[in-house]
Amino acid sequence: MTTQFEEVRFLIVDDDEVSVMSIKRAIRHQRLVNPQVVARDGQEALEILRGDAGQDKILPPYIIILDLNMPRMNGIEFLEVVRDDPTLHRAVIFVLTTSEAPDDIASAYDKNIAGYIVKESPTKTFADALSMIESYSKLVVLPS
Repeated sequence: MTTQFEEVRFLIVDDDEVSVMSIKRAIRHQRLVNPQVVARDGQEALEILRGDAGQDKILPPYIIILDLNMPRMNGIEFLEVVRDDPTLHRAVIFVLTTSEAPDDIASAYDKNIAGYIVKESPTKTFADALSMIESYSKLVVLPS
């Protein structure tokens, strides 16, 4: 029996244009051709995931790369909504943020994230993080 695998899509949720450009640069550097969608905050990410407000719905399988510090709806609030939503609760989410606060780390892991990565040196951190996420996306079977 052969299983067909769909290409993983990346949803980048970050309001910092420099961080978004760095993540995209790291994706290109890793030679990943996976589709990428960007949301500027948690509310816009939910609209994309649900296909609300005229946004094109992003279809699974996808990996969400989430910043915590954003306007309108921050990362922790986004995680709460996603984990309570029966259609989104299984989303694979990696937090990629500047926050090293123990409360943020604990809150994120309490919301069942796949990993918490602190942005330190932007170029190296993004490259290392994307390398790990690329391996993850190729090795792990994600729900459709």
